[in-house]
Amino acid sequence: MLVTLGLLTSFFSFLYVVAPSIRKFFAGGVCRTNVQLPGKVVVITGANTGIGKETARELASRGARVYIACRDVLKGESAASEIRVDTKNSQVLVRKLDLSDTKSIRAFAEAFLAEEKQLHILINNAGVMMCPYSKTADGFETHLGVNHLGHFLLTYLLLERLKVSAPARVVNVSSVVHHIGKIRFHDLQSEKRYSRGFAYCHSKLANILFTRELAKRLQGTGVTTYAVHPGVVRSELVRHSSLLCLLWRLFSPFVKTAREGAQTSLHCALAEGLEPLSGKYFSDCKRTWVSPRARNNKTAERLWNVSCELLGIRWE
Repeated sequence: MLVTLGLLTSFFSFLYVVAPSIRKFFAGGVCRTNVQLPGKVVVITGANTGIGKETARELASRGARVYIACRDVLKGESAASEIRVDTKNSQVLVRKLDLSDTKSIRAFAEAFLAEEKQLHILINNAGVMMCPYSKTADGFETHLGVNHLGHFLLTYLLLERLKVSAPARVVNVSSVVHHIGKIRFHDLQSEKRYSRGFAYCHSKLANILFTRELAKRLQGTGVTTYAVHPGVVRSELVRHSSLLCLLWRLFSPFVKTAREGAQTSLHCALAEGLEPLSGKYFSDCKRTWVSPRARNNKTAERLWNVSCELLGIRWE
């Protein structure tokens, strides 16, 4: 008993000593550019909380006019108020955007285009994770509809404003779990078989394929695009999974804060000289490897065409 107690004491003492080093390792990369953004306009989806909120805070601190586009306007106003105070930037605005409803997406885009003549950075950050099976207002499976199709439509509607504001960037927040994902064209809405964990992975693969195809179609326009893995981050995204909420608490030293999770999005939005890497996937502020499925150009093109059909748009 005494031996066991001694071993446990030694183990926890060791953890206490090395914890700062462990924490620093799992914190990941840091956006180190000093680029300032006075006069620049930014739209960030889901910026009322988590990674999006910290991304908005940093871009506002650099002088940008930041639009927090989110479903919960009250949370958005609370976040915006906090950011305005922290950054001394009054140009942090909140607008209603529900990515699960194409009418809301179109209404947001129409109002934004009437309000702003420029758009320099679009960060498609919002997302849902491990939801019970449900469909959006337009009949899309929720993960596919919100994480992929919602941002696909939003980018389409804002693209001309990005082009006239070039150089401009589109950042799509994906995940390392895209390695597990598949694009199941025979059951895209998961009506035949559904796993809420795999549904999330499928949608994150779709984000990378969208980024890849978008980069190809944007060549020569001055608009570039990047997909990012923010890391394993403490955020509200895991709220639908009690198990993940518990694991995030137990392993908190190994989980990034929202501020740390925002670093790769910020890197891809701001870093100089990144244009030749348009369409690529980043983690910890550097380009990293994607799965073979995420490199499949035929799948990317087919997903693009199917997405246009589902949304009723023509995007050449």
